[in-house]
Amino acid sequence: MRVALVCDWLTNFGGGEKVLLELHRMFPDAPIYTSQYDPNKLDWFHDADVRTGRLQKFPAKLRRFLGPFRQWYFSHLDLSEYDLVISVTGAEAKAVRVKNGLYISYCHVPTQYYWQMYDDYIKNPGFGILNPLVRFFFRLMVIPLRRADLRAAKRPDYYITISEYAKEQIEKYYKREAVIIHPPVEIQDFKLKKDVETTDYYITTSRQVNWKRIDLAVRACLMTQRKLVVIGDGPEHKKLVKLAKDSGLVEFLPTMDKKELVKYLTKAKGYLFPSLEPFGIAPVEALAAGCPVIAYGVGGARDYVKDGKNGVLFSEQSAKSLAEAILKFEMKKFNRKMVSKSVDSFGLQRFDSEVLAFIKKCEKKYDKEKK
Repeated sequence: MRVALVCDWLTNFGGGEKVLLELHRMFPDAPIYTSQYDPNKLDWFHDADVRTGRLQKFPAKLRRFLGPFRQWYFSHLDLSEYDLVISVTGAEAKAVRVKNGLYISYCHVPTQYYWQMYDDYIKNPGFGILNPLVRFFFRLMVIPLRRADLRAAKRPDYYITISEYAKEQIEKYYKREAVIIHPPVEIQDFKLKKDVETTDYYITTSRQVNWKRIDLAVRACLMTQRKLVVIGDGPEHKKLVKLAKDSGLVEFLPTMDKKELVKYLTKAKGYLFPSLEPFGIAPVEALAAGCPVIAYGVGGARDYVKDGKNGVLFSEQSAKSLAEAILKFEMKKFNRKMVSKSVDSFGLQRFDSEVLAFIKKCEKKYDKEKK
């Protein structure tokens, strides 16, 4: 089969990029079409045939301004030579047109800044002093952008998605059915090998952007006088450091390699996950390391955090609710080996076999419909 892979952009590390990397391993000869690619910031695809267009000339920091241009770019790609096209997308890449082959979209979630997180985006677009200007133009443009997004959502023949939450959102906004295949997680690299004496700190690891709500983890630990280790970097870093107020409770560490990260996760008391995300690979990695998770219980975390067994869910996305969950968490005892075992089914081989089985099933349906 002639296969092509498509993704929104390749400019930073994230869960979507990990999904694409595993698909690249499964289909190593498939070219990858994307709007922008920065191999200096993302070195996972050095052996891949990555193809970009005119948007590659724009600085990656302008990515959020380029939504309308990405819609045009992807909808005008000529993919007629391929038998199978798989898009990995949470934005505009699903807009590709596949004339002669089967088109499957691995859709993380409907484009969040058009739909379920529109209000949050309007409150804080993340452009500092330019926020008022961005709000004004985004309000003017959102209706035609939503229409274009809905047209694009009709193009895939079949949808895969990453969690029950994401499935619900796709059905709500796109009126499309999706099959859940959880993202691939490198469980064995994080697996708890032996009992480790835990310390007194909590941990969170993430790109430090406003919608990840790391500020809630910092505030909750200040409220409860608990130690917190924050690993990562991003545009919100200075704000988070300022929020910690030189309290001595919050330690900031840069992004680190996997082996070093595992050491911190295995020793941490618990992992804080206050973000509303359609899945969240980082907390699954924490669970694999035997670290129980305290998570906001509205998004994809419901698929792997079992309240009272391998962590605690909290109901409101606020520092107060997270602080209460921390206190509730400390009243429970968790068997860290059982915590690690609770995510054994999220590994790479499981992902590969489920995706290949789904493709074969879709091929049969597609061939039958063509006849």
